[in-house]
Amino acid sequence: MSYDIKTISWILLIIAIVLEVSGTVCMKLSDGFTKTIPIIAMLVFYGLGLSLLALTLKVIEIGTAYAVWSGLGTALIAGIGIIWFKEPATMIKFFSIALIIAGVIGLNIGGGH
Repeated sequence: MSYDIKTISWILLIIAIVLEVSGTVCMKLSDGFTKTIPIIAMLVFYGLGLSLLALTLKVIEIGTAYAVWSGLGTALIAGIGIIWFKEPATMIKFFSIALIIAGVIGLNIGGGH
């Protein structure tokens, strides 16, 4: 199975988002930078995630890549906060997440690929 460079770039972007979200979870688990292992994991995840994001920018437009990176990352973190960290799940939170996802989709549709 062979993939073109654009497909590979999108796969790398998704992996970068997962790494960034993992880094953010580790930041929360570091308890205000007081726990060493989560701090180290956070730095590794962020470093790898930003590196992959940088690679995707060779192929994917910066506005599109960053919108997907930040939008989906925000939506994932909000979901993790609700499920894992027992943060309140309000209708306004769900509506706001839906707006973020709609904005990412809109940028991709209008991105002129």
